[in-house]
Amino acid sequence: MTAETVRPHCDTKPQSRPLLRPDLAPGRERLIRRLRGKWVNGTVLHYWFLQGPAPQKEAVRKAFQEWKALGIGLEFTEVADRSEAEVRIAFDQSDGSWSYVGRDVLEINATEPTMNFGWDLTDEYGRTTALHEIGHTLGMPHEHQNPFAGIVWDEPRVYEYFGGAPNHWPPEQTLHNVLRKIDATEVEGSSWDPDSVMEYWFPAGLIKEPARFQAGLNPPGGLSEADKEWVLKFFPAIKPELPVLDPFKSVPLSLSPAEQADFALEPSASRTYEIATFGTADTVLVLFENVDGELRFVAGDDDSGEDRNSRVSAKLFQGRHYVVRVRLYWAGESGQTALMYW
Repeated sequence: MTAETVRPHCDTKPQSRPLLRPDLAPGRERLIRRLRGKWVNGTVLHYWFLQGPAPQKEAVRKAFQEWKALGIGLEFTEVADRSEAEVRIAFDQSDGSWSYVGRDVLEINATEPTMNFGWDLTDEYGRTTALHEIGHTLGMPHEHQNPFAGIVWDEPRVYEYFGGAPNHWPPEQTLHNVLRKIDATEVEGSSWDPDSVMEYWFPAGLIKEPARFQAGLNPPGGLSEADKEWVLKFFPAIKPELPVLDPFKSVPLSLSPAEQADFALEPSASRTYEIATFGTADTVLVLFENVDGELRFVAGDDDSGEDRNSRVSAKLFQGRHYVVRVRLYWAGESGQTALMYW
């Protein structure tokens, strides 16, 4: 193949799968697997650069800005201290481009990167690469691995292509990044978006079906309309004014799967408080403190798939301002849940 028909491709990291009880109802399991890796909306993701060329760093900054400009509820803040960053970005040219997916970045040792860029980001393919890797950090998988895509591969040619320059992938790496289908329980919706920023570019001869891609699959680059719809569904704009959660008063939560409730906490005394959900629903609960206008993580809990409720215990201080966010996975047998702190 010529230089015009080969490109380096993202080598995403394996995504963790929660160990769930085998007796969970299929619908409950599907919602947990689909939603558990997603960030609570309103989270501030702090990113930090390892050493790298200034133009490459600027390309990544612009990619974060492009995602944010959609009006999503997540925030992206560059920090100068590695210890403050959930997202740590390297530019190792010998390691390809990759990222961990969603909240998996929190499980990575703080001394290690969670994202890497292995080629130039200043051209159009590089711009799309930066958007693509950030998409993984937001929780988006590779689009061609969608089980609803209906792609029939010429597998020997796929292994040959990715085994050659510039990727040099062994067969297991090609299987992981290309041929492996994502579990249908983990996919949002039932359609495939070949224009997605999460879709690979493929040369002619690798895809047998659909027939229109036998001559190659060449996404236009940048964010597709479906990409924008996806990210705004999971991370809609946050309302500037939040209802105040009063102590010792249970508040019913009327949420559908993936929806979120947000409350302000204004403690009247400095002491240790308990904050918890009630009912049989599966939720993730996260507490933040407003520090100089930025929400900083305090504590969180995830009860998905377990016979208990999300609950955090934390010392809160009078005169300080806090926010608690609850995202629903599964509404439970009663279809109701509630939140209280005391």
